[in-house]
Amino acid sequence: MNEYVSLAEEVADALASDRPVVALESSGVVQGLSYPLNLQTALDMEKAIRAGGAVPARTGIVDGRLVVGMSEAQVELFATTPTVPKISTRDIGPALAGGGHGGTTVSAALVAAARVGIKVFAVAGIGGVHFGAERSLDISADLLEFTRHQIAVVCAGAKSLLDPALTMEYLETVGVPVVGYRCDDFPAYYSVSSSVPNPRRIDDLEELAEAIRLHWAIGGGAGFLVTHPIDETDALPSEEIYALVREVQTEAEAAGVHGPAMTPYILSRVSAVTSGRTAAANRSVLLSTSALAAEVAVAIGERS
Repeated sequence: MNEYVSLAEEVADALASDRPVVALESSGVVQGLSYPLNLQTALDMEKAIRAGGAVPARTGIVDGRLVVGMSEAQVELFATTPTVPKISTRDIGPALAGGGHGGTTVSAALVAAARVGIKVFAVAGIGGVHFGAERSLDISADLLEFTRHQIAVVCAGAKSLLDPALTMEYLETVGVPVVGYRCDDFPAYYSVSSSVPNPRRIDDLEELAEAIRLHWAIGGGAGFLVTHPIDETDALPSEEIYALVREVQTEAEAAGVHGPAMTPYILSRVSAVTSGRTAAANRSVLLSTSALAAEVAVAIGERS
């Protein structure tokens, strides 16, 4: 598209012909699951999106260019290079100027998606308000980015190291709709429920697409959050996970871990303590949110 943005031909063709496209981030490929499970899961996510009738568009910074629609070779490069840095919104300019690679987080991926006109984004768990934010002011840039782009974000709630109640309060304050698709409670990433209710529940896909369309049509400048939980057979007990996260967070703070390093540290330690059960749950929810995002993208396209 220009000196700093590369749009894959397949994605460009789909957008030009108004076919559904689902954007994805790439920081999870680098810092999420271990190789080779991270690579296989990333490719399976794209297969799930294609099976649902949409085109996948994974975002990332490759050789100083913001790529929308990473190739399989580029995804494999990220999956096998754990030193690729995580890139949030604030990091995009310096990362492009530096000419290297960067794994886009949710916030950076939304910037990339909005830049080319993609309306749907899939991720396992969003960022949010951290436990203890009244002291640390640790609030994910994801939440602010939701207010800047008319993009429907399909997720299984917020990451388990976050405070679900405060995250929902923040989303209400900034005017981002949160709708549970066939679920009453705000999911908890690895767990079916955070015990915090979704403001609204919609069971019909066409009604959901119409709700998204009307939110934007009447001038809602914010994104739209669609939540759907992990399959119960793959879920972990929320009480166990939240207790473990709080324990590991205390450990991390004592070790001087803070800022962008906190999330990967906690997720890595929780995975180790649970003997990899969270890795299996992570893969499950990545695939399920990708599949649902494709259905949402198709439904939105039919309503346009």
